[in-house]
Amino acid sequence: MKTIMISDQKPPPFRAPARMNAARALAAFALFLFTVSPAARGAVFSPETFTLDNGMEVVVIPNHRAPVVTHMVWYKVGAADEAPGKSGIAHFLEHLMFKGTDKVAASEFSHIVARNGGRENAFTSQDYTAYFQSVARDRLELVMELESDRMTGLRLDDDKVLPEREVILEERSLRTDNDPAARLDEGVQASLYHNHPYGVPIIGWEHEIESLSTEDALDFYRRHYAPNNAILIVSGDITAEELKPLAEKYYGVLPAGDVPPRVRPREPDQKTARRVVLKDPRVRQPSWNRTYLAPGYASALREEKISPYALDVLAEILGGGATSRLYRSLVMGKAVAAAAGAYYDGDRLDGGSFTLYGTPLPGGDLGVMETAMAGEVDKLLKDGVSDEEVDKAKRRLRAAAIYARDSLFNPGRVLGTALTTGRKVADVEAWPDRITAVTTGEVLAAARAVLRDEISVTGELLPESTPPSTTDSDSGDSGS
Repeated sequence: MKTIMISDQKPPPFRAPARMNAARALAAFALFLFTVSPAARGAVFSPETFTLDNGMEVVVIPNHRAPVVTHMVWYKVGAADEAPGKSGIAHFLEHLMFKGTDKVAASEFSHIVARNGGRENAFTSQDYTAYFQSVARDRLELVMELESDRMTGLRLDDDKVLPEREVILEERSLRTDNDPAARLDEGVQASLYHNHPYGVPIIGWEHEIESLSTEDALDFYRRHYAPNNAILIVSGDITAEELKPLAEKYYGVLPAGDVPPRVRPREPDQKTARRVVLKDPRVRQPSWNRTYLAPGYASALREEKISPYALDVLAEILGGGATSRLYRSLVMGKAVAAAAGAYYDGDRLDGGSFTLYGTPLPGGDLGVMETAMAGEVDKLLKDGVSDEEVDKAKRRLRAAAIYARDSLFNPGRVLGTALTTGRKVADVEAWPDRITAVTTGEVLAAARAVLRDEISVTGELLPESTPPSTTDSDSGDSGS
């Protein structure tokens, strides 16, 4: 077994506190669990870009505050690109990418990065799979050598694959099957989509995970993992001029692959509201949410019907913190909720979602809270929003975006998400200007287009003995 020689070097004298890397890695892991925030989307990163001869896109985000870089490779493939009956294969392959090549033994990838003072991880979404390492600047070439090696050189057999399949099943058991909130979310997402694969969980259905094979993993790898289906993003103490020869040396020599086009079924027009109720003896505090289908950034920009930027502003007005309508009314005013808010998720290739959520006060009535929530929505749809509310929301969004510029991880995450879901660097950089241009009329139009019961799913998480709530606004919902 040949090992990459540079991996045996001893780390140089450390030039930044070790705790800085650990904290950054922990923050990065936490961020994977959530959508990209409007604040992060709005930061202007001034990236430099170029494309290798084999079609691989490269983005460089200079940040010279510390001699550290974050190196990312994003693949334009995720759970929604899986073949029917093979759910979970994208996430499964993410795990298997650490199982070795001809140059690097199984499990050595992470050990090599750690021995050189770095931190690394990977994550899978419906639309992309990404791998990253945060290292000292003079260790960048090492991780580029490692990552480019496994882009085309992965070696798998049953001895590596089948035990890892059991790890995935255990992960699903721990994070989904034994977590009432996660089970409810899985049910809501499955009910939200009639036909689109976004309704299938990223980790996969248990019975389909159990049947995934070594050949399934290799077939998915050969079809989708190629430089012309990937984006290299490096953020930190480097320039495009410095990175380009390294990118050409390690990634530019890889052959382009015959990558299939992304073809996904379209979601039909929806005409029925739905309700998913989960009762579990472990639930102590009920919670409620309602998720509506909404255009995503890419789909809205293609169709030019509803402004996704208006949905960002709408979410800020309705549920963006202690000054929002929902918080002031349900928590501070009527005192029927301990928490209430809203958020917009537009970072998908084929559309997004808009969610309202709330938690009643201990001992409070979920139905009373839901009725109050519906009243606030009806009031907004009838009377609209004021110019003052819109202006304040836009100022808050733009101000928060400034702070996102300081991170090494956030810029790569924002741009990687955008570029793998149908947008361009220019769209990311234009976010502040497009938020500024949102009008009061656009916010109301977006609200009326999206906040419709027939394109929504309501989720209730309840203690086992609690009856589900019913309100006039959704009396036609089907129980689950």
